[in-house]
Amino acid sequence: MPHFILDCTERVLEIHEPKKVLEAVFEIAFSTGLFNKEDIKVRLNPYKHSLVQGAANDFIHVFGNIMEGRNAEQKANLSKVIVAELNKLFPDVPIISMNIRDFTKESYFNKSML
Repeated sequence: MPHFILDCTERVLEIHEPKKVLEAVFEIAFSTGLFNKEDIKVRLNPYKHSLVQGAANDFIHVFGNIMEGRNAEQKANLSKVIVAELNKLFPDVPIISMNIRDFTKESYFNKSML
């Protein structure tokens, strides 16, 4: 935990290779001090087809799924710094956004907990 899932148009990955984008999000998330490096997971879903604002606009949206316990200010800062870094990498992409969802401790389970 946490998981950062990036949805984007395929054209975005013609600007920077996927590894660079994944590493940028990973490093920014770690730099906030909210997560241990070994816990951070970043994945990328490029889309060939999308309709954004009624057209085939490029976009990047990050879904941050984190364990509950961070306050609103920490989550807002996390979103801001990740969007800011992606904006530096992709200044011509018109839509870059992020939202954060909390996992609850009661409902989260993985195989190491067996």
